[in-house]
Amino acid sequence: MRHIGTNTLETERLTLRRFTVDDAEDMYRNLCSDNRVNKFLTWDLHKSIDETIELMKTFEKRYENPARYCWAIVLKESNEVIGTIAAPTVKERIEAVEITYAIAFPFWGKGITAEGLKAVMAYLFKEVGVNRIEAGHDLNNPNSGKVMEKVGMQKEGVLRQAGRNNQGLFDLVMYSILRSDYNNRVRN
Repeated sequence: MRHIGTNTLETERLTLRRFTVDDAEDMYRNLCSDNRVNKFLTWDLHKSIDETIELMKTFEKRYENPARYCWAIVLKESNEVIGTIAAPTVKERIEAVEITYAIAFPFWGKGITAEGLKAVMAYLFKEVGVNRIEAGHDLNNPNSGKVMEKVGMQKEGVLRQAGRNNQGLFDLVMYSILRSDYNNRVRN
C-alpha cells in the first residue's frame, strides 16, 4: 500500500475533506450530542462542545500520519459537516482497512453515506492500493448493512458478541469488498 493520507474527494453532493477545529460546532450539533446517531457508535455522547473541540484537535494531530484516513462529510449546498467516514484500522500485512461511518440523523436514508463511501472506496483501492475493505455493524442496526450492500460489499457472516458500542456487547455483522470485486463492479 502507498499511504498518502486523507486527501479531499468530491462527489455530486459532497466534499470529503480533513476535519479542522472549526468543524466542532457542526460535529457537536449533528453527531456527537445526538443520542440517535450515537446509539450504535463507540464514542461517548459529548456533554459539551468542549469535548468535540478536543476530538477535532485529536483528529488534526492524527493527520500527521499518512496512514490515517478520516474524512468529514460536508454537504456542498450548505458547507455543513454532516458526518464522517474513516479507516481507523489499517492491516498492512493483508493490505486491508476497516471502514467506519456516521451520518447526522436528518440525512439518514438519503443515500449520502453510500455516495461518500463510494468515493472513499475508489480512493483507497486506486490511490492507496488497498486490496480489501471491510466494515461491520451491530446486528440490531440493519440500515448500516444496507449501506454496505449498496456500495457492493458482501456479507461475510456474524461474529457473536464481537463488538462493543454504546448499547454494550453486540453481534458484529461483517462485510467486505476486494479490489477485484470493485474492479469487476466498476467495469460492469
